[in-house]
Amino acid sequence: MKSLRSSKEKKNNSPCVWMQAGVVRSKYCKAFYDCANCQFDRTMTNMAEENSGVTEHADTKGKNGKKIVYWMEKLKELPSSKRPCIHYMKGRIDFRSCSHDYKCINCEFDQYFSDQYTVHATVNPVEVLNVHGFRIPQGYYLHKGHAWVKIEEGKTVRIGLDDFALKVFGPLEHIEAPLIGKQMKQNSSQIIIKRGNLTASLLSPVSGVVTDINPNIREDAKSAGKNPYTDGWILRLHSEELKNDIKNLYIADQSEKFIDKEVNLLYSTIEKSGNLLNTDGGYLAENIYGNIPQLGWERLTQLFLRT
Repeated sequence: MKSLRSSKEKKNNSPCVWMQAGVVRSKYCKAFYDCANCQFDRTMTNMAEENSGVTEHADTKGKNGKKIVYWMEKLKELPSSKRPCIHYMKGRIDFRSCSHDYKCINCEFDQYFSDQYTVHATVNPVEVLNVHGFRIPQGYYLHKGHAWVKIEEGKTVRIGLDDFALKVFGPLEHIEAPLIGKQMKQNSSQIIIKRGNLTASLLSPVSGVVTDINPNIREDAKSAGKNPYTDGWILRLHSEELKNDIKNLYIADQSEKFIDKEVNLLYSTIEKSGNLLNTDGGYLAENIYGNIPQLGWERLTQLFLRT
């Protein structure tokens, strides 16, 4: 693979992919091409969808009076040898043409590049909030079963177990994920966590096809508790139903309210069990089940993992 461009060059000269495709005249990226979390990209994509063949009578136009088309469709007008690879457009490699009509999931180079660049890269939350001692990262979605979702490029998401569940059920000895290529459905129980001879299922927060599995977590599940939102990811999915699935997830203020409610339920459950709260600096300590096994593993999984 050709060498990556310098981060300095990318930061100082980062034309938006919509600008590079010629859909808009001038737009520069200040978010290091995190398109999945870009309001401009969402707005443009929605406008392009309104102008697609699905809605033939739509007339959504840009400031120049022209109908907005999706940037990938615009680039497909070029000869195949001149269609730039998405990784080139995002300043990661020297020029390489796209030979798969921007269907990255079918591209061997994209899979190789993801292994070398994306999969092993650290996922850095913009900011982590503390809610009663439990960490919540900004920009991540939470599922009712305590899995988190980080939207990445296109329709790809990264999934892991949130800090709350890891403190209640961990330290875990094994996390078993579906094999690459397997189909997952939202709310299906296909991820298994193990502690000793105890097992529990983690509900999938979204639907999709498994594209990557974190080898570090597979070998050392306990490490998930150290950095749950970065190194602790479990798998990545390509999700065609993401737009609808995220409607059932929590984000931002919704996540805070959700965790606050879960903490109150946990306190109530501990008090009803007749145990004193095991705290650390005013907060519930880690290894909650290990310290209070009377809570019951199955009871906790039903209450918090919703399985």
